[in-house]
Amino acid sequence: MLKYFAHETAVIDAGCKIGKGTRIWHFTHIMPNCEIGEGCNIGQNVVVSPEVKLGNNVKIQNNVSLYTGVICEDDVFLGPSAVFTNVTNPRSAVVRRGQYEITVVKKGASIGANATIVCGHDIGEFAFVGAGAVVTKVVPAYALVVGNPAKQIGWMSEYGHRLNFNEAGKALCPESKEEYILENNKVSKL
Repeated sequence: MLKYFAHETAVIDAGCKIGKGTRIWHFTHIMPNCEIGEGCNIGQNVVVSPEVKLGNNVKIQNNVSLYTGVICEDDVFLGPSAVFTNVTNPRSAVVRRGQYEITVVKKGASIGANATIVCGHDIGEFAFVGAGAVVTKVVPAYALVVGNPAKQIGWMSEYGHRLNFNEAGKALCPESKEEYILENNKVSKL
């Protein structure tokens, strides 16, 4: 029995480590020396550039581009056609290999369809980047950001619900019933 599944049209280059239970779909290219955790699902027509690291249970929808320098921790969701950059000032005639910036998408974060993450701007734990957003700065844990450029408009629970804080700075997730607190413009789960 295979450790992971790869569709016959997928291309997986040498030196990749792929965890058990991971599924790689049609026309996806996993380039050299990538590390992909267990239980991931990588949709069709996804490009995973050399040395990208994905944690466990990462879900990548169709047509996503992950370039060298991207690290996704466990339980990250990347919506259809999301894209990451890895050089802030690309020029066709200027070689900038080896100057790639690192972007970390922290545990449980979700990035919506057609969002663009400009390199060097980490996405915090359980943050939620709305569809079509263009991230040009660091996104705090649990933050909800939308627009171009992305601006924070609220906070999200670990279950993906908007949090409404009372005067005491507390909020309840309507699904999980877990309680959150907002102090000094930071959210944490109680």
